[in-house]
Amino acid sequence: MIKLTRYQWTVFFAAWLGWGFDIFDGLLFNFVAPNAIPTLLEIPIGGAEAKAAVPYWNGILNSILLLGWAAGGVIFGPLSDRFGRKRVLMITMLLYALGTASCAFVTEMWQLIIFRIIASLGIGGEWAAGSAMVAEVVPEEKRVEAGALLYTSAPFGLFLADFVNTEVAGNWFIHDPGMSWRYVLLFGLLPAAIAFAVRAFIKEPERWTTAAATARPARVREIFAPDMRASTISALIVAVIALITWWTCNAFIQAMSNSLSTAEAARQGLDVAATAVLKRDWMTLAVYSFCWGGLIGTLLTVPLAKMLGRRKMYFVYFAGSAIALLTTFGLDLPPETRLRMYFFIGLTVFGVFGSFTFYLPELYPTRLRSTGSGFCYNIGRVVTAGGVFAVGMVQNVAQGDPAVFLRTMFVIGFVPILGLLLLPWVIETRGRTMPD
Repeated sequence: MIKLTRYQWTVFFAAWLGWGFDIFDGLLFNFVAPNAIPTLLEIPIGGAEAKAAVPYWNGILNSILLLGWAAGGVIFGPLSDRFGRKRVLMITMLLYALGTASCAFVTEMWQLIIFRIIASLGIGGEWAAGSAMVAEVVPEEKRVEAGALLYTSAPFGLFLADFVNTEVAGNWFIHDPGMSWRYVLLFGLLPAAIAFAVRAFIKEPERWTTAAATARPARVREIFAPDMRASTISALIVAVIALITWWTCNAFIQAMSNSLSTAEAARQGLDVAATAVLKRDWMTLAVYSFCWGGLIGTLLTVPLAKMLGRRKMYFVYFAGSAIALLTTFGLDLPPETRLRMYFFIGLTVFGVFGSFTFYLPELYPTRLRSTGSGFCYNIGRVVTAGGVFAVGMVQNVAQGDPAVFLRTMFVIGFVPILGLLLLPWVIETRGRTMPD
């Protein structure tokens, strides 16, 4: 356990909850899409038409989410540097909470798109403010530990989204799938309470207050100035490679699990009820394996960053990501074993994100910290948005054939190999004091 004062723990916990609910709100719709999309399109849930429409529309909606997420990071990063971490953290949490909960009341697809955009802007902006706040409040010698622990909230958010959907849609309102998704999305309001707690108990970091008193307003173009360009290139390399890999893996979990369980049910000759149970159990297995691996991988960034340095740490994670993906989807494995292998994908592909909350703030001075970190961490989602949209197209082409998904994910295993080739341009920051 890292030693912090009570106030420092309060700041950390506020940012931890902010990011955890950020992931919770961002991914909650993926769990309810099979019921929500047919309802809004006025087609039967679970029918042949719905099976074609759900992946198509979910790809579009997730692409919009990612584009809005990127825009939120670009917009709110400079605002955080100009007006303060606390204000932007509170505003962005309210934005994504209200945006997600409002999706529960939509009656047409265009309305859903508007509220998803609102939520995504808040999601993108929250990370920049929260990570900068924690980096500036905790002691210099505890920044790596605090940054990595901050990201453990991401698996928590994914766990919580799965739990809420299972309880609300899978138990409480299982008899009414046309309405159950609306009740699930109402839980998106939970972060609003945390936002008010931020306002009541948190103050602006002294480090930011001192810098803001004399600094000119931050602008995005400054992170590409000659003295900042190398830092921005470094941040973009690690963030974009990690984002493309993680979002593709996450987007395909449900499709991969469903295709493998459906094929296994057919092999065993299971009836409809038994098939549904198998699909639910294998989906839970895949998600939990991915999340537990991610949680452990996130914590491992601390000793790796301290012992090896930042660049070698990224070598370990990118090499591990490539091995995990190429092994999981390239070898001839029993289907249930393949889903258990998501633990190692989580350990590497998910775990590397524990580094960004301490590495990206290390690259920029206080007046540009949220601007640079927010831009680099989020802009990769523009590229990723195209890949997520392609997920829906692949699902349509696959028609439930696991072999198509396996080949697609095998190819994704070469993305972190590209990251390995770009590592010479990644800046080493071990032993440096975070710049003012």
